[in-house]
Amino acid sequence: MHQPIPVNTPLLNGNELKYVTECIETGWISSEGPFISKFEEGFSNFIGCEHGVAVSNGSAALDIAIKALNIGQGDEVIMPTFTIISPAQSVVIAGALPVLVDSDPLTWNMDVNQIEAKITARTKAILVVHIYGLPVDMDPVLDLAKKYNLKVIEDAAEMHGQTYKDRMCGSMADLSIFSFYPNKHITTGEGGMLLTNDKALAERCKKLRNLCFEPNGPRFVHYELGWNYRMTNLQAALGLAQLEQIEGFIEIKRKMGANYQHQLSFLKEKGYQLPLAKTDFAENIYWVFGLVAPTEKEKEEMVNYLTENKIGTRPFFWCIHEQPVFKNMGLFKDEKYPVAEKLARNGFYLPSGLGLTLDEQKVIIKCIS
Repeated sequence: MHQPIPVNTPLLNGNELKYVTECIETGWISSEGPFISKFEEGFSNFIGCEHGVAVSNGSAALDIAIKALNIGQGDEVIMPTFTIISPAQSVVIAGALPVLVDSDPLTWNMDVNQIEAKITARTKAILVVHIYGLPVDMDPVLDLAKKYNLKVIEDAAEMHGQTYKDRMCGSMADLSIFSFYPNKHITTGEGGMLLTNDKALAERCKKLRNLCFEPNGPRFVHYELGWNYRMTNLQAALGLAQLEQIEGFIEIKRKMGANYQHQLSFLKEKGYQLPLAKTDFAENIYWVFGLVAPTEKEKEEMVNYLTENKIGTRPFFWCIHEQPVFKNMGLFKDEKYPVAEKLARNGFYLPSGLGLTLDEQKVIIKCIS
């Protein structure tokens, strides 16, 4: 029997140890260290934005983005129902209302054709979430934002290095956010970043991540509330080492995805849906390799079978409109989004981490075959 194969294994074989050791040897372990600005500059340059603001995680970045754009009580933000809870949580905590759209059945991203019908006088922003490996069709979103004078937030947490029509995901919105959790293309352990081309907005984000200290004011005197959402120098050191390898990481992911596509194509005959390899505007970056089973029962059977064989899996995101916490708040009553509901019930993904070896992938494929 093979060793357990986790759903994610990070790849830490560059300068990670060297840079983190430098932090320890110099004593710069907090958010004041020099790797912070190096990582912010390096990552923002890679994505093609002028300003980067490193924070403690992707959810923190969303909190800051919502407040920095003055989204609050009574405002509405259009977003997909098929996503992790973080975007909706940030909106709800700010006192605003998430307004949901269903998924595109092929890309699994938000159906941009449903957005305009959801725009009201209270709509303040469109929050785009790029899901699992393919980007949202951004041009229609940007056109609507311009037409109705709306802000756009790009949640590109899963899209490090992905492009949309040769434009980097995370470079097209008023504010974008990234996550550097260990299952992302590059990791800082925990961590995130906001990107923007607006200098004033960047300064606003920096203030919000640091308890709203006044840049030139008296220390410990505050005129508004923010958060301690700072990234540490240790995290940034790890991130910089990872960033140096990102092109290679993307290549690894795409080769892994292509191998799964080829070897598991027989599942289509059994009613499974595999991820699209590409669209008219992007080639899949395979943050994860997802499968949608024909039925919820068949998904559960496959997941249990893989678990018994020591192969890790994860279910797809649970829809925002079906989250008990929001139901208990009285939100999304009687709302139905059939495509997203099917994805949430029938979808799961296979081990897809950068540290997955070819031999491990062969074991997974043989087990499924």
